[in-house]
Amino acid sequence: MKLLIVEDDTTIRNVLRLSFQSEGYIVDEADNGDDGSYLARTNQYDIIILDNILPKKLGKEVCKDIREAGKTIPVLFLSTKSDVLTKIDILDSGADDYLSKPFSYEELKARIRSITRRPKNIAAQTYTIGNVHLDSDKNEVRISGKEIAFTRKEFALLELLMKHQNNVVSRGHIMEHVWDMNADPFSNTIESHILNVRKKIGDANRRLIKNVPGRGYKIVATC
Repeated sequence: MKLLIVEDDTTIRNVLRLSFQSEGYIVDEADNGDDGSYLARTNQYDIIILDNILPKKLGKEVCKDIREAGKTIPVLFLSTKSDVLTKIDILDSGADDYLSKPFSYEELKARIRSITRRPKNIAAQTYTIGNVHLDSDKNEVRISGKEIAFTRKEFALLELLMKHQNNVVSRGHIMEHVWDMNADPFSNTIESHILNVRKKIGDANRRLIKNVPGRGYKIVATC
């Protein structure tokens, strides 16, 4: 899962980034509303965590930018203000949920799980192709019932391919969903990670993960 954190408090932003990365999330971040609005409108995320009081542009204005751009991505607000009128104003801007500061990280994760499970966003959290079973909630991959250890990016890469099984996923789409905005799009990092994933799922003969020349990769439902 890939998320965007827009938060001007460096301590909160760093704690959230490190906490989510340790659980396998791909994280982009911004410390002001202008940058947050740009990233949200030009990249693909599974959820956006958005502070309300931000330099350059308020969070509710960023949320309006996102909705006006036609993005339906879930937005969860963080704010020090907890009065009813503030909450109404934020929800009316297009937000999906609201959490007052200070907050519990465990509650934040629970809110994210709740939002991303809504039918309009994500219909399934588990994927099975052949003897490969991936559970997004548990951050777990099993091959013929045996759990196999995957790095954060290997897991995200396999998850993306399995979500789009039988369809070609371009290198650009992979970079956008699996790597953060600082990744070098001209490196061979995708190829090396594909190789590692193939080894771990026992696909050395490339019958499961196909390389589509000039287009990208796809994982096929039947070998």
